[in-house]
Amino acid sequence: MDVNDLLTEAYDRLPGLVRSAVDGLTPEQLRQAPAPGANPVGWLVWHLTRIQDHHVADLLGAEQLWVSGDWAGRFGLAADPDETGYGHTLDRIAAVRPESAEVLVDYHRAVAERTAAYLRGLRPADLDRVVDEAWDPPVTLGVRLVSVLEDDLQHVGQAAYVRGLVERG
Repeated sequence: MDVNDLLTEAYDRLPGLVRSAVDGLTPEQLRQAPAPGANPVGWLVWHLTRIQDHHVADLLGAEQLWVSGDWAGRFGLAADPDETGYGHTLDRIAAVRPESAEVLVDYHRAVAERTAAYLRGLRPADLDRVVDEAWDPPVTLGVRLVSVLEDDLQHVGQAAYVRGLVERG
């Protein structure tokens, strides 16, 4: 298995996990925190998708789908490219209002398709390219892709867990 196949296999698992975390939930359930200060399912899935969109767009040198499409309005937000969920207060978390489970799935699918196309074009040597010198050591493309995947997997697992809490009421 080459690196493209490995990364593609890993990233291709996310859309199904996203769908199973949100499928059938009402907008109210998507916004329901399981406890005071906890993140709701909708916010978790929105955030993991925003991170992937933000980081992959940066790697491509392209505009984020969040900004170029009509996604932001479907979440009750502005199309701010820096709005990814990092550092959100409880009020900012509550402001993320996905109109449906399907909008979460659709936005994630659009981002995942762009990510898959990007991954198919990579060569093994590309993974050693430094993409962020603000860290010590500097972050390579390979490290960035693994970091995004790890963050996404953690949050989709949290969303699945929160879904269970919300459904049990």
